[in-house]
Amino acid sequence: MRLNANPKGQQAEELEQYLRNMLKTQLFAVLSTVGGDQPYASLVAFATSNDLSRIYFTTSRMTRKFSNLEGNPKSSMLIDNRSNQIGDLRKAAAATALGKVKELSLDQEEDFQNIFLKKHSHFADFISSPNTAKICLLVDRYYVVSRFQNVFEFKVKP
Repeated sequence: MRLNANPKGQQAEELEQYLRNMLKTQLFAVLSTVGGDQPYASLVAFATSNDLSRIYFTTSRMTRKFSNLEGNPKSSMLIDNRSNQIGDLRKAAAATALGKVKELSLDQEEDFQNIFLKKHSHFADFISSPNTAKICLLVDRYYVVSRFQNVFEFKVKP
């Protein structure tokens, strides 16, 4: 496995475009949280800010993932393009976003809705519920893996 931390030039531009495309086209991701001393994984619908620094998702406040995030805001999210076909050996790629989450305040919800509902309009009723938390993963970095061995680190610019 080879790690290429913060590639430069054309390689960096290609990686960023590849990452942007994956984040734009994929509807769901796996959110990883920790509750007590146990990891926990959840499937979530997500949408990403234009600068890639924020990944938005929602959850009911009654879920284990919400409880875990309240106790420990560090989390990661895995977004991948697999199709469950043999061709994935050559074509599958995954991006892991690392960062901390925060529940959005009322004054931040308009930006959230503009971004999230553009991708997931079918969630309009769910996000209007008072029991639904609107959450943002503040991304520090992405690790993009392709062909099961090529690993690139993409740091989000502050």
